[in-house]
Amino acid sequence: MPRKRKAVSREILPDPKYKSVLLSKFMNCVMERGKKSIAETIVYGALDFLNEKTKRDPLEVFTEAIDNARPLVKVVSRRVGGSNYQIPTEVTVKAGTAIAFRWIISVARNRSEKSMKECLGAELLAAYKKEGTTIKKREDTHKMAEANKAFAHLKW
Repeated sequence: MPRKRKAVSREILPDPKYKSVLLSKFMNCVMERGKKSIAETIVYGALDFLNEKTKRDPLEVFTEAIDNARPLVKVVSRRVGGSNYQIPTEVTVKAGTAIAFRWIISVARNRSEKSMKECLGAELLAAYKKEGTTIKKREDTHKMAEANKAFAHLKW
């Protein structure tokens, strides 16, 4: 946290095609080296892929996939009395969404489809159906928090 004043959060403009701020934030996470047009091509291609597979509004499928992938709790390492404890803490909606973005993008980059559009679309589809590697990461995080519930009193 800054000592002098509160950090100012910048306003992110909605994306041009779907007018969604959430999608615009996702594009910014996909973007590498400032190449926004490439990130837009990848994300819009993934949404077209979702539209073909589900025959539903791709923005609804996207938001539901993000909600399914978002963790509710996480574990934070804390040193107490000479030993480290994994302390479960609740995650805010904003932080949980950022974690879900990172998980989906990293898993999509490790997939072996032909293009990044297909990889990202397939991972979003798997998250929408509550299956796949991203959902497994979320479940593992929740299990770890549940296992370390006894140390929750060390949180302050």
